[in-house]
Amino acid sequence: MKLDAESILNQSVRIASLPTIFNRINDAVEDPECSFAELSKIIGGDPVLSARLLKLANSSFFGFSSQIETITHAVTIIGMAQVRDLVLATTVTDHFKGMPRKLFNMKLFWMHSIACGLASRILATYRHESNVERYYVLGMFHDLGRLVFYLNLADRVQESLALAESEKQLLYQVERDRIGCDHAELGGALLKRWKLPGSLEEAVLCHHKPSDATRYPVETAILHVGDIIAHALDVGFSGDPLIPALDREAWERIDLPSSLLPAIVGQIDQQLPDALQLFCPED
Repeated sequence: MKLDAESILNQSVRIASLPTIFNRINDAVEDPECSFAELSKIIGGDPVLSARLLKLANSSFFGFSSQIETITHAVTIIGMAQVRDLVLATTVTDHFKGMPRKLFNMKLFWMHSIACGLASRILATYRHESNVERYYVLGMFHDLGRLVFYLNLADRVQESLALAESEKQLLYQVERDRIGCDHAELGGALLKRWKLPGSLEEAVLCHHKPSDATRYPVETAILHVGDIIAHALDVGFSGDPLIPALDREAWERIDLPSSLLPAIVGQIDQQLPDALQLFCPED
């Protein structure tokens, strides 16, 4: 029986909503009267999150020249919206902890997602996009639908993986044939259910077919190219046995010279160890 994204999500009680701490931080950031100190107090109430944020602020991810010693300083120098998006990335990785090891190698999955996030963030930086942390989140989230598949349809996913490998097909195409929807559709539907911004939803939904993006074509194009770069670098493994083809229109849309690619790869190599330590779950 073929299934659509909504019917699969309706089985996913475990991931129906985001953690409370993120909702509190999001509400604070959306409040125009919220101060840096007030947001810092909310973050400071979670010792684990506070430690992660400080470690992140002092890592090669940002490369600040001076030591960041307090949450308030971190929020002030990084920015409220940017901190909110980075908190989102860390809380969602925690949200999917505990996946059965026999089903999926979560470490390799997050390694690929992190590499995609770094590539997307660096591409956005070269384009002088605002809030480049949002692009890191896009990379982190682009394959979340595959985790939802594993939680609900493990047997059918395993069959799809085997078929994609044996017949040398892209996994998302096999998912559509075998399940009824692909992981990009499922991931986009999940982000919509979480009430996250439309730019996240559409970019994830269309990252394999960026020409389908009508509202956020640039964000989608950046994510698409970031995913291709992560695949080409062979960092981690998302489940796809093939490197997806680069959409020429997406590459033209981001409007960056190909001569930048060595520099982009170099920055990914530099930032990857810290990013893996900060964002890659232990199990």
